[in-house]
Amino acid sequence: MPFDLIHSERVYQGRAFAIRRDQVRLPNGHSTQLDIVEHVGSAIIIPLDERGNVTLIRQYRHAAGDDLLELPAGTLEPGEDPLIGARREVREETGLDADLIREIGGFYLAPGYSTEFMHVYLATGLHPAPLERDEDEFLEVVQMPVAEVMRKARAGEIPDAKTLAALLLSQAYFADS
Repeated sequence: MPFDLIHSERVYQGRAFAIRRDQVRLPNGHSTQLDIVEHVGSAIIIPLDERGNVTLIRQYRHAAGDDLLELPAGTLEPGEDPLIGARREVREETGLDADLIREIGGFYLAPGYSTEFMHVYLATGLHPAPLERDEDEFLEVVQMPVAEVMRKARAGEIPDAKTLAALLLSQAYFADS
């Protein structure tokens, strides 16, 4: 049951997202204030080669204070088709393009406070086609067999939520994972 919007104002505009403050009326008649992260959306890609290896990236994440193993992903440009964004991001982050990129699902990253929707793509028929990385990206490309990626995910060695969710959606496409 939707809340009734009483008032909304943008309180912060950043490079990657904005924050708005909504005053809403709840179904019980009370009102409350909600802070919402406005995000244009993103794409996450599972690059799978013909040998059954997944290409991941390892990068330092300042907010987490750690190097994380993740699937390649990135923010869409405003109004950008998610498939176009997925193709750009996989080339920027891994140096690979794909003969076939197909959407296999999607999810809200944190629907309690964010509008960000992540589109999940499986990329196959991989071949080199690098694009220049963003100037703030310092990445290590890591390839490993699907079974090892799934083992690491189950063992808690991949603590990145978007990667875990995408791997869950992709299981039907992996043999013997």
